[in-house]
Amino acid sequence: MSEYDQNTQPQAESDVIRSEPQAVAGISNDDLNLAMLAHLLGVITGFLGALVIWLMNKDKAGKEFVNEQAKEALNFQITLLLGYIVSMILSLVLIGLLLLMILLVAGFILSIIAAMAARKGQAYRYPFTLRLIK
Repeated sequence: MSEYDQNTQPQAESDVIRSEPQAVAGISNDDLNLAMLAHLLGVITGFLGALVIWLMNKDKAGKEFVNEQAKEALNFQITLLLGYIVSMILSLVLIGLLLLMILLVAGFILSIIAAMAARKGQAYRYPFTLRLIK
């Protein structure tokens, strides 16, 4: 009998690796996806994507995680917008171009980090963000 024949027994269900993520403690997969999308849309649409997701879910019961993450993404995108405006003004003295590049890279990286955390069901708080929407 070969080594292969000895190891062909079916695996227990707990040993099988699932490719589909499981919902986190009372948060549905749809809510996790919406929270992730609120962060990722900021890279493409600025504050508009997070604003739409927040406005759609702010009054719905059971959507607290989506609501909080959309507000966090919205606050971050508004802070970035203010930073872009300041960097445009400062570009007259050439330091604004450096600030603009830093803001673009930081916005992209932090949005991806926040989206990955939200997909895992972890509440993410952006550093250096003005909390304008409470």
